[in-house]
Amino acid sequence: MSLFKARDWWSTILGEKEEFDQGCLCVADVDNSGSGQDKIIVGSYMGYLRIFNPHPVKPGDGVQPEDLLLEVQLREPILQVEVGKFVSGTEGLHLAVLHCRKLCVYAVSGTLGNVEHGNQYQIKLMYEHNLQRTACNMTYGPFGGVKGRDLICIQSMDGMLMLFEQESYAFGRFLPGFLLPGPLTYSSRTDSFITVSSCRQVESYKYQVLAFATDADERQETEQQKLSSGKRLAVDWVLNIGEQALDICVVSFNQAISSVFVLGERNFFCLKDNGQIRFMKKLDYSPSCFIPYCSVKEGTINTLVGNHNKMLNVYQDVTLKWATQLPHVPISVKVANLQDLKGVIVTLSDNGHLQCSYLGTDPSLFQAPRVDSREINYEEFDAEMKELQKIIKEATKTQDILPKSEKYRDLIVTAEVSPDLDAESQAIDSEVKAEAIPSVTVKITIQSRVTAQKPNLAVCVQAPLAVTCDQFVFDDLEPDSSETVVLSVFLKGNCSPSELEGNCMVSYNMPTGIPKVAQCNFRLPLRLICFPAQPSKAANHKLTIDTNKPPISFLTIFPDFVDPSEDDQANVLGFQFLTGSKTTLLASKTSQRYRIQSDQLEDLWLITKELTLRLEEHFKKQNCKDFACTFSGSIPLQEYFELIDRHFELRLSAEKFQELLSERAVQFRAIERRLLTRFKDKTPAPLQHLDTLLEGTFREVIALADAAEENQANMFQAFTKLKSATHLVIMLISLWQKLSTDQVAILEATFLPLAEDTQELGWEETVDAAISYLLRTCLSKSSKEQALTLSSQLCMPKDTSRLKKNITLFCDRLAKGGRLSLSTDLTTQQAAVMAGGCTTIPESDLEERMVIPGSTATFPSHGQIAKQKSQP
Repeated sequence: MSLFKARDWWSTILGEKEEFDQGCLCVADVDNSGSGQDKIIVGSYMGYLRIFNPHPVKPGDGVQPEDLLLEVQLREPILQVEVGKFVSGTEGLHLAVLHCRKLCVYAVSGTLGNVEHGNQYQIKLMYEHNLQRTACNMTYGPFGGVKGRDLICIQSMDGMLMLFEQESYAFGRFLPGFLLPGPLTYSSRTDSFITVSSCRQVESYKYQVLAFATDADERQETEQQKLSSGKRLAVDWVLNIGEQALDICVVSFNQAISSVFVLGERNFFCLKDNGQIRFMKKLDYSPSCFIPYCSVKEGTINTLVGNHNKMLNVYQDVTLKWATQLPHVPISVKVANLQDLKGVIVTLSDNGHLQCSYLGTDPSLFQAPRVDSREINYEEFDAEMKELQKIIKEATKTQDILPKSEKYRDLIVTAEVSPDLDAESQAIDSEVKAEAIPSVTVKITIQSRVTAQKPNLAVCVQAPLAVTCDQFVFDDLEPDSSETVVLSVFLKGNCSPSELEGNCMVSYNMPTGIPKVAQCNFRLPLRLICFPAQPSKAANHKLTIDTNKPPISFLTIFPDFVDPSEDDQANVLGFQFLTGSKTTLLASKTSQRYRIQSDQLEDLWLITKELTLRLEEHFKKQNCKDFACTFSGSIPLQEYFELIDRHFELRLSAEKFQELLSERAVQFRAIERRLLTRFKDKTPAPLQHLDTLLEGTFREVIALADAAEENQANMFQAFTKLKSATHLVIMLISLWQKLSTDQVAILEATFLPLAEDTQELGWEETVDAAISYLLRTCLSKSSKEQALTLSSQLCMPKDTSRLKKNITLFCDRLAKGGRLSLSTDLTTQQAAVMAGGCTTIPESDLEERMVIPGSTATFPSHGQIAKQKSQP
């Protein structure tokens, strides 16, 4: 038991499954008994009104039947209860009950019986006001300095303050800049209303300003006036507290000056009457309610602050004086005088736990039991220590950190691509202009060996490919259960993709709450994007792939594209892409070579990749382990540079469109402001063709937006073509230099760093930075180059000349014996560059003319690269 636990004096549970909030609790001598004892008034959202007068025989007793003075069920939910002088002609206290659309004022009276059980209490409705707007909260006080009576102010959900002079409705005013209602209170010292707006500002409005403000349109009808009238108010003072407020309270004690207390979400503020901060306290917990209750020392104020940790803290200004534990989270706290006991703390929870408690400590009656002395068994302790160390050693092995093999994985996802295209295409909203757009079915199976909670499946393919459905959500998977989904993949964009691969990813949670991910890749068939066609003899771009094995008939490696009845397709094959371009594949009858030719450089990539993959699979089935492909021609850098220039031009155009759109938008808004000023002017003035100028500017904005959108689509296609050509260049360099898998990975990371191209971070500057890094590290000629520092900021270049020069220099360094490595060891890098006894070449010689070994063609760094002339 906590030493600082709140001492329970009296408590009860209100109703069953009822809800309560901040304004549902009030303490006052509501029956005007004159004894000075407060009664506890509680209202609930279920419409129950209860009045208690606790009389426990001894502290900690539960509720007795006679403690409940009154319980009545009203027809509507009770938002707030207050006690004040609300009835004219008398200064007696009456009970005000706020409903959503009604304000009721009751008189509470009691009739004494012969015994205490015979006392009877009842409420009598004095008057009520039907509200035109939905109420949120209310406050009361002697508005305007009236004597002997209290007026009521209700804040509606849409920001209107409705003021009632007891039995009559006075007026209503809208709060300026209103969005959501906040706490509201009244300061009698300054005769002003204080609230916290959605702008997280404490705002004060003078009652006189509210009273003398006129309606917006005096000609409107009374009912319409209540619904939509009101003048924009001028605020008296504003203080920005930077957070939403939970409650506001204005207090004025004899020993302390009048203060405004604001309880925020993380801070506790005390303000002067003019809005200046007296002090603030940063709270390290989430508060739920508060009440300033007295001043025990001159110049200071004591405050109770409840929080969501079931704690009640007592502060003297900013100093924590006491902290006590409560059995519930308080949403409202009051201080009352009950049964000649002053300062009883009354707290209410949101589920109806009402408690009266006081502060104090309970002595600890716990005594530690005597420990039986026994001899220590060291051998038993040593054995236990060895067992624990063994468990720790097993748990920290690296094999538990690395991904488990598929055999031991908790969840396995597999994807099976149908060998045949769909009989009926599932393509939807495709931009391809072909007669028929094929689709292929992919069957994805998820097998779980454990309980997988909230599994989500995401299927990704590279645009312009698309899937019929890319997101799947499953119920929790039980151990040894499985789920299967079927989807189709098709070509959606009007350009060939750079990759025919897809990815499946399943994210799920273990029962312990640990998130995990399982994934797999799948390969799509070439028939998805092209179909057999008549071979073409003439082509602008040609590549020759050398092998160390005799050429294989296309009837064997391309059975899905070759008709077995036609023998002329054994050595030549044509591929017609859905986007319109054509590629031809030839196999030499005399040499061990294959030629791929097309009018577009980017179209060579997928056919070349498919050829090498199918050749590797064929010879793998033949148990041939020494099969290898090589490339001895010239790298088609000039054609590659043309694709780079085309992509960069579109990026420049996108930047230009963005600037023009920004200018026209500024011009459009300026014209709008001038037109608005003219329309608001009470004396009509000619528009001076501003409407014509507005319409023309609007048309320009629309035309520029359409042009920017078209440029964006063209840039996407250009980037897809650039990625295909980049894949081709990487493959040719790897076959030419016989690079290892790690070196090919470095090449791909260098030339393909981005999955998507954006204006903020584009392909050109990213690749240029990566190549520059390699030229200054593993491909450097001397320590001077390594000492050069690269720019730490990537920005869009003015042109592509530097990038093309670096790519050319990169290829030359590889031709001269350079090797790709991410090692930072200087000696290792220099040894790699000088491997084979190659000597470095000056850059000046490179700029004049470069020769790549194994090639009969020479090419300057910025000139035309001669096309390959070798025959298969």
